[in-house]
Amino acid sequence: MSFFEITGRRRLSGSLAVHGAKNSVLPILAACILAPGECVIHNCPHLSDVSATLDILRGLGCAVHRDGNTVTVDASVVQRSAVPEQLMREMRSSVIFLGATLARMGEAQLSYPGGCELGPRPINLHLDALRKLGAQIREEDGVLYCCAPDGLHGCEVHLPFPSVGATENTMLAACGGSGTTTIVGAAREPEIEDLQMFLNALGAQVQGAGSNVITVQGAARLRPAEHTVMGDRIVAATYLSAAGAAGGEVELTGVCPEHLSTVLDVLEEAGCRLWYAKDMIHLCSDGRLQGVRAIRTAPYPGFPTDAQSVVMAALACGRGRTVFEENIFQSRYRHVSELARMGADIRLTGRTAVVQGADLHGADVCSTDLRGGAALVVAALAAEGVSRVGELHHIDRGYDHLELALSKLGAEIYRKNG
Repeated sequence: MSFFEITGRRRLSGSLAVHGAKNSVLPILAACILAPGECVIHNCPHLSDVSATLDILRGLGCAVHRDGNTVTVDASVVQRSAVPEQLMREMRSSVIFLGATLARMGEAQLSYPGGCELGPRPINLHLDALRKLGAQIREEDGVLYCCAPDGLHGCEVHLPFPSVGATENTMLAACGGSGTTTIVGAAREPEIEDLQMFLNALGAQVQGAGSNVITVQGAARLRPAEHTVMGDRIVAATYLSAAGAAGGEVELTGVCPEHLSTVLDVLEEAGCRLWYAKDMIHLCSDGRLQGVRAIRTAPYPGFPTDAQSVVMAALACGRGRTVFEENIFQSRYRHVSELARMGADIRLTGRTAVVQGADLHGADVCSTDLRGGAALVVAALAAEGVSRVGELHHIDRGYDHLELALSKLGAEIYRKNG
């Protein structure tokens, strides 16, 4: 079993390019199915979730080749419409293949997806939207059988919650249908705008991403395209939180400051000094951040739930009191008990966490999920002594060699086997 060995209290300095966004590249790779021919995707990070996605594409019959950070997907011949259960269990985002496969093949078969256990994340919003488009869906022994015998047709889809996955699945399916589909109550995340850019490069007619109403004109003739994935704003938030907690001066490139505005506001209030440019963020910190006003997670453009744990870890190493309110996932505080092993003072009541800054010390801890694991790394970088962070398979789902990136900034972090 591999683990990170981290010696804390090392100031971070230097420049890093932020790798491609996990939450953007996965639906974009799924969208490659829609266009017969060879799509080229740049800035594709080396993540276990990406590897699982490429395996799914291969399983469906696509030819896939990776050269560094560029992935080529040839979907000239898609031979199968069933995603193996083992691959579905590896990641929650695998459900995104439902809309794309249904649009291309007229049918899809998959089991319920796996991934981090963050509490109930039902896919009923996905299924309800696809049924509105004309899909027939039945479940037998945990397997979903989907087909569209009369084809998919445009309609108005109302999402009762701005689900990112349901918005993306509806967009992908609608591209393979006829008529106009209007998604009302759509999620507004930047990753959805990135997907829209790729779909339009394929020849689709999609408008409105970034707002709560998205329209898709179906029946467009799709062709292969080339696309560069946007930078990962949550990875950027992790690097910034680490530098804020440990102290130092770092510059991140390849990420849009506007996509991180709520996180940057919190770090600035906590005592960091920040400068921005079009695709650059510069942070300077003396360490020991101050408590800030209450942080409440919310759908974009609110404070991102994915950044909650890393920011909490940074503030747990500082001074003063901060209240967190988690409004997206029920089990997003699983990292708190591990932070407590390092001396963190965090009290939980339902969806609320009260964080009192404290001096943290090194400890042996285990990642509980993707972002919770990153939070433990942030805390270890600011703690006194040596920490060992285990269960790295969680972290590897969303961070491309996190230890190498942080080492470039001067962190003393090593991946070891034990």
